[in-house]
Amino acid sequence: MSHNLSSGLTTAHSRIMIAVMLLFLATTANSQRAAPAGLNTPQGVRILQNKSFDDSEKARREILNLYKDLRLTDVCDGMDLIGLQDVGLLDSEIRPLWRDDENFTHRFVGFAVTVRYVPSDMRVGQNSFSDVDGFKQFKREQYARASDNQWKETVKPGDVLVMDVGGVFECGNIGSNNSLSWVEIGIVGVVTNGGARDTDEIVKVKKPPVYLRKGHSTRGVRPGRLLTESVNFPINCAGVLVYPGDVVVADGDGVIVVPREHALTVGKLAQEINIGDEQSRRERYQKLGIPLDETVKNK
Repeated sequence: MSHNLSSGLTTAHSRIMIAVMLLFLATTANSQRAAPAGLNTPQGVRILQNKSFDDSEKARREILNLYKDLRLTDVCDGMDLIGLQDVGLLDSEIRPLWRDDENFTHRFVGFAVTVRYVPSDMRVGQNSFSDVDGFKQFKREQYARASDNQWKETVKPGDVLVMDVGGVFECGNIGSNNSLSWVEIGIVGVVTNGGARDTDEIVKVKKPPVYLRKGHSTRGVRPGRLLTESVNFPINCAGVLVYPGDVVVADGDGVIVVPREHALTVGKLAQEINIGDEQSRRERYQKLGIPLDETVKNK
C-alpha cells in the first residue's frame, strides 16, 4: 500500500470517527428532552401527569417578568447567543389573526400547553343517519373525543395553548365561543399550525390573541374531522418541537419558542438587547422630533 493511499484511508477513517462522535453527542443532547410518561384517558387521550421542571408560581413569575417587554427579535437574538439559532422560530407562515398597533394587545408571553390532534377515524360519510337527531347524536359522541375538557384542567393562568392539528386544516377547532372560555381560565394566547373559524367575532373582541396559518379561515366543526391524540406531550407546530412548559413569545413578527431549561439565560440576554435598542431608538426619536411612546420608555 502506498503512503498516499494509506494516508487517504487514515483521513477517511478519522472523518468517520468524528461523524460517529458528533452523532452520539447530538443523540445524547436530544435525549435530555425525551418525551415524558403520561396517562391514558377513557377516550384514549394521553395526558402528561408530572413535570420535570420548577413550575411553581415563583418560578413562573420570574420568567414572565424577564420577558414581559421583550420582542420576538430580542428573544431570537438571545437564542442565537447560546447557539440555538433558528431552533425555536415557527414558520413565518404563522401570523397573528389580528394586530393592535396602539397597545400591542396581540403580543403575549406564556408557557406552552400542548395539544396534538389527528384525523378522525370516524367520518360523517361512514355513517347513515335517518334524521337530524341521529347526526346530532353522532356529533355529541365525537365531540367527546376532541373535547377542550381534555386539556383545560391542566391550565394555569399565563399559559399558551399550542396546537398541532395533524394536517386537518379544514376544521375550526378554534372558535369565537370556546376561545373565550379559554381566556376565562387564564389562557393568554393561542398558537396553531391550522386555522380558526368565527374570525370576524374573534377580531372584533380581540380576545384571545390567535396565531395561525396566514389567511387560513377554517369552517367545519370537529366531529368527523379530528380527535385529540395527546395533551402536554412534545408536538411539532410549524416546524418547531414544542415541549409542555416551554416559553412562547408572540408578536407581529411571528412566534418563537424557548426551551424551558434555557428560559432564564435567554431572557436575561434578550433583556440586555432590548434595553440597548430602546435607548438607541429613544435618542433617534428625540433627534427626529418624534413624540416618545411606550416602546421607548425608560425601564
